[in-house]
Amino acid sequence: MRFKLNKIQQKWNESNKTDFSDLKAVFLNCTLKKSPELSHTEGLLGMSQTIMEANGVSTELIRVVDYEVAYGVQLDMTEHGWDKDDWPAIQEKVMAANILVIGTPIWLGEKSSIATKVIERLYGFSGELNKEGQYAYYGKAGGCLITGNEDGVKHCAMNILYSLQHLGYTIPPQADAGWIGEAGPGPSYLDEGSGGLENEFTTRNTTFMAWNLMHLAFMLKNGFPAHGNIRSEWDKSDHDHPNPEYR
Repeated sequence: MRFKLNKIQQKWNESNKTDFSDLKAVFLNCTLKKSPELSHTEGLLGMSQTIMEANGVSTELIRVVDYEVAYGVQLDMTEHGWDKDDWPAIQEKVMAANILVIGTPIWLGEKSSIATKVIERLYGFSGELNKEGQYAYYGKAGGCLITGNEDGVKHCAMNILYSLQHLGYTIPPQADAGWIGEAGPGPSYLDEGSGGLENEFTTRNTTFMAWNLMHLAFMLKNGFPAHGNIRSEWDKSDHDHPNPEYR
């Protein structure tokens, strides 16, 4: 879904002097609705995606519920009793990207069950190491977008952004945005008359998030500095006080 950007968004795109063309971004839409049903979360993700594409970033949006993603925290759950698992192919795309944006609706004040599953599957790869011997997600930028008709935007964002940084992602300033309509049943983000598309606060914060993710990913193109965080080097060394015995 592509957006018609407003005047300030277009101005910033046109005046940008940074070459983001070698960056890739993956957007994981954690809606509960299978395609082609309308996803309001995908609508908000589309604004960020449009900004990035206008600045040369290669993007891909994946609606996770359209795939057979197994539960678990291993790299490939077909090796742990599941008949099918589409996650390894999604994981490859995540690892090839410089930027990851997770989008989720709010249900009962929490991120969706699909978003929880995505975090668990991302966790299953977090022990892998990159060529520098760091954890594999080092050098990647992460953010999130939230939609719904109930309170919980900041709660969901705190949970997702904490999870991403714990796995190794770097989080830029203003790395989240969201929109919630009137509490209870009613118009959602893309619905006519909802006010979602016209909401300046949501549009501004989504724009800031997109730009800050691009800026950070550009700074991290050559990786996160590999000093003081090399797991492989730590494991090979002798310690005076191994953790279990240190008091």
